[in-house]
Amino acid sequence: MRFGVLGPLAVWTTDGRPVRVPELKVRALLADLLVHQGRPVPADRLADDLWGEDLPGNPANTLQTKVSQLRRALEQAEPGGRGLVAYLPAGYLLRIEADAVDAHRFADLVVRARETGDPRARAALLSDALALWRGPAFADFGDEGFTRAAITRLEEQRLTVLEEQAEVRLELGEHGLLADELGDLVARHPLRERLRAAHVRALYRAGRRKEALDSYGELRGQLAEELGLDPGPELTALHQAILEQDPALSAVPAPATSAARPRTNLPAPLTDLIGRDRAVAQLRALLESARLVTLTGPGGVGKTRLALETAAQLTGAFPDGVWLVELAGRRRAGHPVGAGRGGRNGRGGRGGRGGRDGGRGPGDP
Repeated sequence: MRFGVLGPLAVWTTDGRPVRVPELKVRALLADLLVHQGRPVPADRLADDLWGEDLPGNPANTLQTKVSQLRRALEQAEPGGRGLVAYLPAGYLLRIEADAVDAHRFADLVVRARETGDPRARAALLSDALALWRGPAFADFGDEGFTRAAITRLEEQRLTVLEEQAEVRLELGEHGLLADELGDLVARHPLRERLRAAHVRALYRAGRRKEALDSYGELRGQLAEELGLDPGPELTALHQAILEQDPALSAVPAPATSAARPRTNLPAPLTDLIGRDRAVAQLRALLESARLVTLTGPGGVGKTRLALETAAQLTGAFPDGVWLVELAGRRRAGHPVGAGRGGRNGRGGRGGRGGRDGGRGPGDP
């Protein structure tokens, strides 16, 4: 089962179906358990978080009722769901894998982005991480005290990633788009100097020198008025370079040509693939050592969608690209139908990808 906290609280089954968790206090209980990330929460602490000063007559029994309702909702959604809400002497907890929560997957993608040296791959990973956000963290419990620290932490992480994404996009020469896109974000967070520096640099490179200088002046005035501070050395040096029209400020990489981009004919997905992270990871691991991986199972279980998602994540891994070959309806005796991925020189390469029929792989239902 999968859980979402980067936006309104959400639950999905392993195959991506939304799970309805009825009643506000039951949802609040689930949110509180998710905040604690697998650590046990004492019953009296949960009761205080859920009811505050308006405790029911018998808090322990009422809390047990809410726990039972949560277990029943999870069990009805997916067999075994009841066991995810466990009780230990130290309190209640959620027994789930870390990557079952979108906040963990966000953090994992960010770590992977920071470890890659290729700017384009780093930008793609950061975009994938930010795409997990469906709104403010714990949006439907933003006023509750038990979510406050988690919301502050997650929002700071999101803003830092947005700053990193802006910087890598500047490396890739996307200053024209950034000059407009960062305007609203800077207005909402006017004192974040790293964000402001990216915006000022984008404005200058886009030929909007006056706006870049005005933006710096606005920050300097707000810092002096609200905090009694001057801009930091990086922004100060950037401002001086703009005044001097330093040629180094305009040195941006040429846009990538189509030949430099990973080549593929894979269709763009209309929706995100939810709840199949483990299967995708298994497929990617198999493709490291196998020349051919084939998915089997009844029609409609999602073999093609799983294969396409895995292939899309590997578009930069092969010099000749990743290609979809539709062979549906083209069957010869003794030959299974498949969709392969070519290696070098167009021959069947390492990590071929099976189609709708054939041998077994981690996509088996």
